[in-house]
Amino acid sequence: MTVRRLVRRALLAAVAVAVVAVGALPAVIDHVGIAPRTLAPYIEKRSSGHNPVIVGIGRRVAATLTALDRRSTDLPPPHLALHVGAQPQPAGQDAGGIQVATPDALRAALNEAAPGDVITLTPGTYRFQGKGIGIVRAGRADAPIVVRAARPGTVHIELETLEGFVVAAPYWRFENLNIDGACPGDGDCEHAFHVIGNGHHFASVNNTIRDFNAHIKINGADGRFPDDGLIEHTTLSATHVRATGKPVTPVDLVAASGWTLRANVISDFVKGEGNQVSYGAFAKGGGRNNVFERNVVWCEQTLRGQPGQRVGLSLGGGGTGHEFCRDGRCITEQEGGVLRANLIVGCSDAGIYLNGAAASKVVDNTLVDTTGIDVRYPASSAVVDGNLVDGPIRARDGGILHLGDNRATPLWRVYAGSHPVRGLFRAPATGDFSWRDGPPLRDEADEGERPADAPDLCGARRATPAVYGAFARFMDCGPAS
Repeated sequence: MTVRRLVRRALLAAVAVAVVAVGALPAVIDHVGIAPRTLAPYIEKRSSGHNPVIVGIGRRVAATLTALDRRSTDLPPPHLALHVGAQPQPAGQDAGGIQVATPDALRAALNEAAPGDVITLTPGTYRFQGKGIGIVRAGRADAPIVVRAARPGTVHIELETLEGFVVAAPYWRFENLNIDGACPGDGDCEHAFHVIGNGHHFASVNNTIRDFNAHIKINGADGRFPDDGLIEHTTLSATHVRATGKPVTPVDLVAASGWTLRANVISDFVKGEGNQVSYGAFAKGGGRNNVFERNVVWCEQTLRGQPGQRVGLSLGGGGTGHEFCRDGRCITEQEGGVLRANLIVGCSDAGIYLNGAAASKVVDNTLVDTTGIDVRYPASSAVVDGNLVDGPIRARDGGILHLGDNRATPLWRVYAGSHPVRGLFRAPATGDFSWRDGPPLRDEADEGERPADAPDLCGARRATPAVYGAFARFMDCGPAS
């Protein structure tokens, strides 16, 4: 018998054993909790370095597991034109105020800004090199300082700096800007915005930001914490795998409280070196009452099939060193966090991950092509209700899970190649999330877990009767539907 035939028979036998296990021991599979997409790279790694037959079997088994679990990577990447993310219509007021036309003029205007100033960049490209752009002048609650383009897409800021705008003063708002990292090495382009210390009530609205490791970084300094920020209608992405071992997380929020991330698009955050683990956005470090709502997170929209783990949204992230925690201890990584009405797609790991996140609410989210929702460690507790999950919802390592009415897929079905939640949509891999046969309706909804007037992902009123997940009609989200 030829080696090729032996390999084929061994592969078929391995698949047959897996299928039998699925049929006979679904409870064991769900208890172990290892998704096929997670097991596949482990098998391939463990079989590498052996003789060619074993290597070949390992690769084929890994490919089979991946095919059972994940969408095809051969499809063209979806083009998302939605009512979330940066919009072609300008945010804020009409053009006016202080006009600047050069990088030096912008630096001077920032250094001299007073409460209520509106600094408008004239159309063009502004390139900064060397040191970051310090923000130390304070605005006021009734008179924030605004930095903006009159029209989206007309002002391009190129940063060849480790950090871009370093915001250490309160009440600053940035609107309608395109900001790109332009460093020779990815490790040299860390942040477009670094919001620190006294930089509370920061706002990024209707900006497009690309090619940074942590596009927007938030953390305390000198005993102060930049609370109550807003990131809204902002698109955060990367054009390539980040060749760095530094943290790769487009929104990296540490120790601050009261932030809202709303109606953003976050995509293609792939860490190519180090532990190769990255997050779309997280809040950690002992903060409270942070809200992620109505965001689209597409972990691998154009950068597909890369090694490593991508997590969609997280309260707690990978944990925080005590010296960086708000209380110096991080008894909990987060408290009172809310994840509501988000669409999370195409992640090699969990779509939603809670690590040391107490009194959390995870409501009305839609997760497709991820390993589901994980509530982990004893400090984590979460009400999970109204979610539509193409994968399992589970507590592990002592996490406390208060399950409401959700629609999810048990892990054993994934090993059988069965994806009933994914099958509700027409063509989710290409960005078409319209219903194949009508929306999945809930028997009842506990409206106590969400504001009565909370809109869905697309900005529409919640449907009556209630629909599982982030939206009732994806066509309301924009022309791409």
